[in-house]
Amino acid sequence: MVNTKVDLCGIELDNPVIPASGTFGFGYEFAELYDINCLGTFSFKGTTLESRFGNPTPRIAECTSGMINSVGLQNPGVHGVIEHELPELKKVFGKKVMANVGGFTVDEYIECCTLLDKVDLIGWFEINISCPNVHAGGVNFGTDAKNAADVISAVRKVVSKPVIAKLTPNVTDITEIAVACEEAGADAISLINTLLGMRIDLKTRKPVIANKMGGFSGPAIMPVALRAVYQVYDKVKVPVIGMGGVSSAKDVIEMMLAGATAVEVGAANLVNPFACRDIINDLPATMEKYNISNLSEIIGGAH
Repeated sequence: MVNTKVDLCGIELDNPVIPASGTFGFGYEFAELYDINCLGTFSFKGTTLESRFGNPTPRIAECTSGMINSVGLQNPGVHGVIEHELPELKKVFGKKVMANVGGFTVDEYIECCTLLDKVDLIGWFEINISCPNVHAGGVNFGTDAKNAADVISAVRKVVSKPVIAKLTPNVTDITEIAVACEEAGADAISLINTLLGMRIDLKTRKPVIANKMGGFSGPAIMPVALRAVYQVYDKVKVPVIGMGGVSSAKDVIEMMLAGATAVEVGAANLVNPFACRDIINDLPATMEKYNISNLSEIIGGAH
């Protein structure tokens, strides 16, 4: 009998599989397809202080072994999430959920997280620092170590639950950002967010995405994500959550060997809504195939 349990910041997960933010909505939609309590947990749709329609359409472009999206944090706003989305989720999900939070100023992160911290259903905060800092000329918080640390430090001071810094790969040295977030009080690091990419329509000779560029995700980015997880694991003492191109139980194990305590699954959910359920079902047999009896014992095993 294999053991798939892992500990994420003091909260035990039945398995390390976590649907990534933006690919699983607020969960209850997927509960119509299967019992989502089989998940380790999931990260709900990126939430901002105010409601957002998001970026102009078209927002999606297909790629070889992946996709580009530029949704732009479309969400009902933190009050809508607390008043409607989370009560609906609670009807079908009996575990702690991960709150993914975005903002355009440090104060927005603080206010949003302060409100969500009062919700018992929430177990962790995953702070999306890939948002543009309006007070720094639109430079993304996550591309500058000091800006990233400022957000994490501010959130850490106002919440009682674990804070996870979600990092962008669109930087020269992702380990520098990870270390800065850890020193600012992050309880874990999750990576990677999407790579920056684009497609051009040969007929119109214009970018496919209305926003010109967007986040590239899918199986093609897994080697990049794996490398980043491996590097960050060597530099920080807090848990690492790996994501980027994961679509199978073998991918989960590979991420864990690189250093991930838990593994998020993103684009695969958009291709196959049963992806996470299938990965979880496949985990025990895959573990046995590679002589793994306890998943938590292989974390960082490739180092």
